[in-house]
Amino acid sequence: MKNKLHLGVSRKIKIIGGKWKGRNIPITRHSKIRPTTNRMREILFSWLNPIISRAVCLDCFAGSGALGLESLSRGANKVTFLDNNHICITALIKVMQSFSAYNSEIIYTDCRSWLQQSTTTYNVIFLDPPFQNNIIPEVIFLLERSNLLEKESWIYIETSKKRNIFNTSIIPNYWILYHKKITRNVMYYLFLRRS
Repeated sequence: MKNKLHLGVSRKIKIIGGKWKGRNIPITRHSKIRPTTNRMREILFSWLNPIISRAVCLDCFAGSGALGLESLSRGANKVTFLDNNHICITALIKVMQSFSAYNSEIIYTDCRSWLQQSTTTYNVIFLDPPFQNNIIPEVIFLLERSNLLEKESWIYIETSKKRNIFNTSIIPNYWILYHKKITRNVMYYLFLRRS
């Protein structure tokens, strides 16, 4: 009971597909946590369905871990979760233990510094930072500079509608917009990167 109070669990979301379908992910009571909605996760993973099995994924702003857990549930080989919030990391470690998700790595870090040091390569990247941070341009730059992306990679970006990433020149010309969805406040993009 103490752990639950300490982590401030206020609600839960469910895994929507794969071997853990229906299992709950507790969401910590933290102002910056904004899990991708069930409906959008359903759409995203229908987009990624042909490649998510055996994928090596990087969740740069893990938060609740919903995107990475959904990937593991659907057969991803490995997911690396990054977050710079200690409460989120602690909660995520407990969830991974309860799911026996041993093909995952959880790292308490700022993704910008981590991207400059890692040598692992990935073919699915999730970029869903807190909306108040204008961090996506820098992260895209670091992803490209660090050589962490496989030659053919998929990059999912979720951002506030106020920060339309196409209003800038941050997207490399070899990133092909594969899917896009817009809701009242949020823009969702899936890019295919071929280099």
